[in-house]
Parts: sequence; structure tokens; C-alpha cells
Amino acid sequence: MRGRQWTCDDKNFSVYNLSGKEYAMQTQTKMGHMTLAQAKQEASTVFLAKVFNWMAIGLTVTGSLAYVVSQTALAQILASGPLLMLLLLAELGLVFFLSARVNNIQPGTATGLFLFYSALNGLTLSVIFLAYTKTSIGGTFLITAGMFGAMAVYGMVTKRDLSGMGSFLFMGLIGILLASVVNIFLQSSSLYWTISLLGVFIFVGLTAYDVQKIKTMGEQGIMSQGEAAIQRGAIMGALALYLDFINLFLMLLRFFGAGRD
Repeated sequence: MRGRQWTCDDKNFSVYNLSGKEYAMQTQTKMGHMTLAQAKQEASTVFLAKVFNWMAIGLTVTGSLAYVVSQTALAQILASGPLLMLLLLAELGLVFFLSARVNNIQPGTATGLFLFYSALNGLTLSVIFLAYTKTSIGGTFLITAGMFGAMAVYGMVTKRDLSGMGSFLFMGLIGILLASVVNIFLQSSSLYWTISLLGVFIFVGLTAYDVQKIKTMGEQGIMSQGEAAIQRGAIMGALALYLDFINLFLMLLRFFGAGRD
């Protein structure tokens, strides 16, 4: 897929299929000529759909594997030994590698690394089934999905530029990470709940910010850059939203999770 070409005719823009496989041909057949704003919106919608599809696949891999592993002795091994910390460090390294090298690796490799990361996260998250009841985990997942969905819609429809909020939220994220490390030694209950509450607000904000950023990528022409660029962009967008969802879920689980007897 080589992308789409915009041509101007009295402020109207026609969509041409360059490869015979481009979704734009269907749009042209149905709508004929589109304005630039309509074309950007349609491209953004298609790109967002790709991103959300891959995010959903990643969450499915993580959730399924977490549940399956929780029913085995491996979950007990992870919860009681150093293997869990090693896996967490591997996950962190994989996220940094994928973020830094995504433009220099094949799209298939990027996709495989994203799915591998999702599987690793499934292994580490299997331990939550040992700490919380299945009912409270399921309930928290639904709450997370509702909050995430609401903020994703806000990020798509708001006219407000959220780019300035990104640096503020990132600094907040670094702050709660450092505070979490400090609290390993302090074991402060009040600091624990403060971190959890701030974490909810930070990841809610990041959801809206990331969705708007992905929408802007779609509007600015990533759909015309070829299949490889589209897939890389979709994977990185999916990874960002996946991390927003998982971390929001874990923060909310601290409030709504019911401990197992």
C-alpha cells in the first residue's frame, strides 16, 4: 500500500488509490470529492481504528495469559521469587528499545516485539489474581474501560490543544515513579494512597493527550507514507494507549480491588 494522493480542484480534494488496495477508493466511490478537512478526518479515523485494534489485541494477549498463568504454580513462583523483578526490568528495557528503535526496524519486528511485551506483561500481572478476588479485578477492569473510553473520546473531539499538557503529565509520571521507589523503603501508607490518586489523574490525562496526538498523526499524513510507516505508527500508538490503560487499571485496583481471604 503506497498511500493516497491529494489533488486540489477549487478547494476540493479528490482521493486516488495508488495501489489498488487503498481504503480511499471506497471513500471516493461513495462520496466523490471531499474537502481537505473531510479527507483529514477520514484518514485520522482509519489510523485511529488501526491503533485501537492493536491495543485491543495487546490487552487480550495480556489478560488471557495473566488468567491462565494465575491458575498454575508459575504464578506462585513469580510472586515469591526474584523472577518477577527480572521480568519487570525486561519489560522496561523492551519499551525503551521499541520506542527508540521503532523507525529503524521492520514493521513485522515492531509488531512482534509489541506482542511479546504484552505476553511478558501477562506473566507479571498473573500475580494480581493471587492478591485480589476475580470479581473485584473484573469490576475494576470495567471501571477502567469506562474512564479510558470517556477520556479517549474527549481526546478525539476536543478542540483544545492538549500538547502543552504532555510535558506536565510526564513530569508527574516521573514524580510518582520516584516516590514509589522511595516508598519501598519508607513503607508509608499515606504516601502510597497519594501516589495512587495522583496516578489515576496522570494516566487519565495521558489517555486524552495520547489519543489527540495519534489523531493528529492521522491528520498530518501518516496514511500517505506507505504501509511500513502506517504499521510502525499504529504499533507505537497502540503501545502508548496500552500503557495508559494498564497503568490506570493498576492504580484503580488499589482502590477497588478486594483482597483474597
